[in-house]
Amino acid sequence: MDINLSQCFIAVDDHDKALPFYRDVLGLEVRNDVGFEGMRWVTVGSRAQPGVDIVLEPPLADPSASAADRQAVAELLAKGLLRGVIFTTDDVDATFERIRAAGGEVLQEPIDQPYGVRDCAFRDPSGNMLRFARSRGK
Repeated sequence: MDINLSQCFIAVDDHDKALPFYRDVLGLEVRNDVGFEGMRWVTVGSRAQPGVDIVLEPPLADPSASAADRQAVAELLAKGLLRGVIFTTDDVDATFERIRAAGGEVLQEPIDQPYGVRDCAFRDPSGNMLRFARSRGK
């Protein structure tokens, strides 16, 4: 039995700011843009991984969530405390330079980590940490 990743979710507080970053800076294709009950979901993904979607969703995509819960999640997002994702890349340094040149907020310049990867990190427009890594064995 095979189990494969189909979707992952990243909370964004402003799709109109997030979309140009994910589409134009990272080069991901837009696969879907859906509105429902006053919320919006935008699905993006790498052309190299047609079966894996990244869903840019509201900070708390639950229409029955309380106003207090929505506020609490929005505050965590604003502080950058929600989890992001780790992307792999063939060239960490070139990826770093491309994202930095496009105005990406640098969290970590490329570095060889003791656990066997070279990686760098940025914040997206909503504050999520995104890492870009390559195994040093490759």
